[in-house]
Amino acid sequence: MRATVIGSGSWGSGFARLLVRRGHDVQVLAVTREEAAQLQATHENPHFLPGVHLPDEIGFLAMEDADLTRSELLVYAVPTQAVREVAAWVAPQRAEGALQLSLAKGYEIGSLKRPTQVIEEETGAGAAALSGPNHAEEVSKDMPSATVIAAVDEAMTLALQAAITSDTFRVYTNDDVVGVEFCGAVKNPIAVAVGMSDGLGFGDNSRASLITRSIAEMTRLGMIQGAHIATFTGLAGIGDLIATCTSRHSRNRLAGELLAKGASPAEVEHEVGQVVEGLHTAYALHDLAARLGIEMPVTENVYQVLEGNRTPQECVADLMGRTPKRERHE
Repeated sequence: MRATVIGSGSWGSGFARLLVRRGHDVQVLAVTREEAAQLQATHENPHFLPGVHLPDEIGFLAMEDADLTRSELLVYAVPTQAVREVAAWVAPQRAEGALQLSLAKGYEIGSLKRPTQVIEEETGAGAAALSGPNHAEEVSKDMPSATVIAAVDEAMTLALQAAITSDTFRVYTNDDVVGVEFCGAVKNPIAVAVGMSDGLGFGDNSRASLITRSIAEMTRLGMIQGAHIATFTGLAGIGDLIATCTSRHSRNRLAGELLAKGASPAEVEHEVGQVVEGLHTAYALHDLAARLGIEMPVTENVYQVLEGNRTPQECVADLMGRTPKRERHE
């Protein structure tokens, strides 16, 4: 299969490596010619994926030099807020019948649409979403991982499952695209909250409590959008939440630690060196929860910190001072 991965960050590079290992013909598109030339010359991505050799079979080139007309698979490995621009660029070049797969995890600020919805709007064709506990740093070292691919079209998910599944990367299919994309988005600001807890010096009890109560938030807001309850207990739900909230590779958890130490959101992204999806998703979830009338105390506190309305310490007081309730009756 001829595949084009749009985006040369950590997951884009790592996913391209996965595809090459499965025998596909892969090109990766970078934003600039300079970046593409460097990647093509070295087949290493030291900024985003240090210590990993990217197979020589991968071709790197700039978006402006790319030809998508022969691509049978288009993979969107870009930040959520860039998906619309990229999809609009793809639309006139996309070959009829080419599969589209989104690796983005978030909601578009303003429209509050999921990445697959944005792709479909711009290209006029459906897209699948991939989500799960898939840190590129580990997947690229062939550590066993599992993921979920979701789409309305079962034939699409089955085709992608067959194309991607390998001896180290196990792919499950799911028809709950709303739930899978929602879980992939909401876990990021939750990980920011857990990072703030870690940054304040709290321990395992605090971390576990935040993660567990956040599952209740995820379920409330997800179900009202039509997500299936089983998705929250699967790889895209609890699986990705655990990985993002506890891993040393998690940019979102690190962002929370930096916020707890007094860094501004701009300073956080500069320090992390990559887009931190949780910082942007917190704004979208604030708007979405308000629109749907759902309480999201953990993610709302992250939003308040980003807006400068509360300190991380004040967030702790807010969460601990909430009216006591029965666990099963909210």
